[in-house]
Amino acid sequence: TTRRSTAAKSAKSRIAVVGAIAVAGTLLLSGCGDQTKDKGAPAGSAKGAPLAAKLPKELRDKGVITVGSDIAYAPVEYKDKSGNTAGIDPDLAAAMGKQLGVKFEFQNGTFDTLITGLRSKRYDIAMSAMTDTKDRENGVDPDTGKKVGEGVDFVDYFNAGVSVYTPKGKTQGIKTWDDLCGKKIVVQRGTTSHDLAKTQAKKCPSGKKLAIESFDDDQQAQTRLRAGGADAGSSDFPVAAWAVKTSGGGKDFQIVGDQVMAAPYGIAVAKGNTQLRDALQAALNAVIKNGEYDKIVAKWGVEAGAVKEASLNGGK
Repeated sequence: TTRRSTAAKSAKSRIAVVGAIAVAGTLLLSGCGDQTKDKGAPAGSAKGAPLAAKLPKELRDKGVITVGSDIAYAPVEYKDKSGNTAGIDPDLAAAMGKQLGVKFEFQNGTFDTLITGLRSKRYDIAMSAMTDTKDRENGVDPDTGKKVGEGVDFVDYFNAGVSVYTPKGKTQGIKTWDDLCGKKIVVQRGTTSHDLAKTQAKKCPSGKKLAIESFDDDQQAQTRLRAGGADAGSSDFPVAAWAVKTSGGGKDFQIVGDQVMAAPYGIAVAKGNTQLRDALQAALNAVIKNGEYDKIVAKWGVEAGAVKEASLNGGK
């Protein structure tokens, strides 16, 4: 599974990079995989919450929606200086919580285990810059084309493409994915960047192999690139732009070329849990309508990815 998109059918298609992350600060990020709880998004209360009745009764009674998330992917979700979960997703979850009268409790996990966590009911939802794709919706492994699970439904809430970045001043002429042939790229395991790299590697001519090194989280990939262990890295545009802005005070990396594979982020919900899925869609649309959504994306400098309404299963 990938955080962004899977099938890289149109890796050469691209959209212009627009906007930049208009935030600064030092990242103190937690490692993935510790499965720790984080109170993150503040609670709403059922009293005065206009959409509370739309939730399944067990969630209303519990007052908490458990969220599986890879909390090391700034600015979408990450740990701030105080150790609290911060970012686009937690802010949106907090706004939705006001509408539904519950708290969204983020639990940290490695990205490629989040859908499995949904199946095992460890989480109620997964919200982690996860791209809505037909493979994910249908439970299909993008590498083998084989069905490996029942799939999930998505409530789509944001659009993002994938970017490539290099050490600052050391681009080696890299502008497109084709330019990566003969080079080494670092990526987070199970992401669209990982899928795109594997697809590109198959296209590279003999004698110009694309070497790929994958990691549990994006911070590990960035560390490897920063240390000179690779020629380039790749991640979603908001994350790449944040890394360029903040790593080494803006002196470590630079984005090269244009975004590719623009696609929707979705909140993943287990198949059959339609009441929760529809409640989340209603809450997101309420947040969009009342203006909180626009304030949140503006806060994080990602207005270019904003949507006008929350849709269901809009991936390709």
